[in-house]
Amino acid sequence: MVLETLNRFVWGAPALVLILGVGVYLSVRTGFAQITLFPAALRSFLSSLRGGEREDGVSPFQALCTALAATVGTGNLVGVAGAMALGGPGAVFWMWICALLGMAIKFAEATLAVRYRICSQGEYIGGPMYMIRRGLSKRWHWLAGIYSFFGVAAAFGVGNATQINAVITGLNEVLSSFGGRQTRCGDLAMGMVLAAMIGAMLLGGAKRIGSAAEMLVPFAACTYVLLSAGVLIVRRDAVPGAIAAIVKGAFSPEAVTGGMLGSAFQALRIGVSRGVFTNEAGMGTASIAHASAQVRHPVCQGLMGIMEVFLDTIVICTMTALVILVSGVPVPYGTDAGGALTTRAFASVYGEWVTVLLALSLCCFAFATVLGWGLYGARCAQYLFGAGAWKWFALVQVAVVLISAVLETAAIWSLAEIMNGLMVIPNLIALVILSPELSRLTIEYKTIYGSPAAVGGTYENFD
Repeated sequence: MVLETLNRFVWGAPALVLILGVGVYLSVRTGFAQITLFPAALRSFLSSLRGGEREDGVSPFQALCTALAATVGTGNLVGVAGAMALGGPGAVFWMWICALLGMAIKFAEATLAVRYRICSQGEYIGGPMYMIRRGLSKRWHWLAGIYSFFGVAAAFGVGNATQINAVITGLNEVLSSFGGRQTRCGDLAMGMVLAAMIGAMLLGGAKRIGSAAEMLVPFAACTYVLLSAGVLIVRRDAVPGAIAAIVKGAFSPEAVTGGMLGSAFQALRIGVSRGVFTNEAGMGTASIAHASAQVRHPVCQGLMGIMEVFLDTIVICTMTALVILVSGVPVPYGTDAGGALTTRAFASVYGEWVTVLLALSLCCFAFATVLGWGLYGARCAQYLFGAGAWKWFALVQVAVVLISAVLETAAIWSLAEIMNGLMVIPNLIALVILSPELSRLTIEYKTIYGSPAAVGGTYENFD
């Protein structure tokens, strides 16, 4: 109860207003880069899909996949369903608004992470802690330590324990569909396999994590998007009405939900809070992954930050919402429906067999999240304790995987979300103070590097 109360306080209205306010401020300072540079971001993303130039280090696409690994997952499948049940279809509209501002924040985080990164043992290392240490005056440097501490704690919780629990649950659902049953020994055995796989990935460093994310994230995301597209094609006649319900429900939820939900403020509050949770804009974690990319200019990776939020919220979350609305499955307004609502929506079109594919997709997302957060936690540990901390962090993560496979993690989830919320404060402070440099870099890119081919190469500014 204490943790839940503290969680609601940390992620309350002031925090959400602060995140959105910084999003508006950064949008203005960058000339609304999330809109003006979106065509360039899309071109760069599509170019990276075709392969393009490969570097010895982490490619821009690998860095994007690592960032997406930590954001795309249960929030897209489960969180959207809960948002619609608690705030009505209009909550999705406010998730779109949140995503638009989140693109500006992620653009700023990724750009400044490359600008202020360091080179250590042949690797590029960056993130909010280095942005604070190298970009701000000494009186702010203590914020870097605070951020790193919260980052390590969150990596063990929301980035590991809760995700492993989701993987075990998903695998047991698949097992039960073939007549099997869950046992403690079975959970432990799966945990040992997962621990060995995750340990091998983490000990391989950022390059190996990026390579794994480059395979896992596109596979899981494409599987889910194709399943969603199939539903929307079958129920295409209902799609216009679903979109209309989202827009209308944003301002008059009672008209869409039959009076079962109250004010438009409820739709706004739920939509914004779930939007922040799903794309993690403002936390600064994704910038740790983006900092390792080999790019010619910091803004080149900032473009990938824009695409990260676009793919996470505008594409995947929207498809989840539309699938639920066109499926004809009744939405239990007023309760946090969770993943069961999403599963029923898909099953109404494909049949019960689709639950196996959904469970496997969720397992892939959750496993990728552990890898993404493993990178984040390891970098934070390195900042606090030196380069050798990576190995020890990886070993502790493996131990947490084994424990999480057989234990409930509800309390850990609440504690980890509190750590996530506390990470927002030092990150947003740094983004606001460094906004003049962000503005300068944006103008410089538009002037000199505005070509769609301005990816690849290496930006090395360690002054």
